Amino acid sequence: MTATTNDDYVYRPLIAADIPAAHALSVHLKWPHREEDWAMVQRTSEGFVTQLGGTLVGVAFTCHQGAWSSIGLVIVSDEHQGKGIGRRLMNLCLEATAPRTPILNATTAGAPLYNNLGFVEYAFIQQHQGVPHMPQPEPLAEGARLRTLTVEDYPALIGLANTGSGLDRTTVLNDLLPDAQQVVGIEVLGQLQAIALLRRFGRGHLIGPVVAHDVAQARHMISELLRSIPDQFVRFDILADCGLVDWLEGIGLPCVDRAPRMVLGAPPALDKVVEQFCLVTQAIG
Repeated sequence: MTATTNDDYVYRPLIAADIPAAHALSVHLKWPHREEDWAMVQRTSEGFVTQLGGTLVGVAFTCHQGAWSSIGLVIVSDEHQGKGIGRRLMNLCLEATAPRTPILNATTAGAPLYNNLGFVEYAFIQQHQGVPHMPQPEPLAEGARLRTLTVEDYPALIGLANTGSGLDRTTVLNDLLPDAQQVVGIEVLGQLQAIALLRRFGRGHLIGPVVAHDVAQARHMISELLRSIPDQFVRFDILADCGLVDWLEGIGLPCVDRAPRMVLGAPPALDKVVEQFCLVTQAIG
């Protein structure tokens, strides 16, 4: 799209030079994102901004992932609330998303707008964070082993991430993997069955995505990754019904936020064998 105006507000595509101003909007909301986290979304997504007199006052992204697109990081500065900016940004994201199906993880503030646009809830996510106690890894099933994954494993890793989420993670993971602190997987009889990433994010670290055949595999990988960052802050964005909630709280990572997953259409179909336990991020899904 080219820049358009509406009552002195200018709407246009987001560019890399907008990241510091977009980051400042999220800092005002006390969101933990670093400029590097915003830059990752800018590289892998399509974004839009609202300006008034050259000042950035609104932002939103849509991350295309196969037949679905994840809309997120929708922010309008406090002094410009109530002027229809959020709705206009959402409409730009929806136009960019078509013909894909839009999905999002709502904030409390944004849920009424999304409901008015026709989005419906289909699941919930939870954010758990803190400085955890170090869990002991659970034993793996016979024939299974945990190992560090290499570039040669990345096609299989991406395939598992796609199957577990129902989304095409290729663009997102090709951006994340080179800078990940650790990338591990569980191999059973020579076949990769589970994957997990540890990376820098926000106030410290984030573990995600985590995809596995069962919760025991997910806990084993998470335990090993946590042992590599003792006494450090870590965040998890998880599916609320994935079976990790009690375990995370038991190692000192309380739930600090719960949000509905919403869709305008049919949600991604989930695999019955491979399951996504931890998201890439709340914004990307």
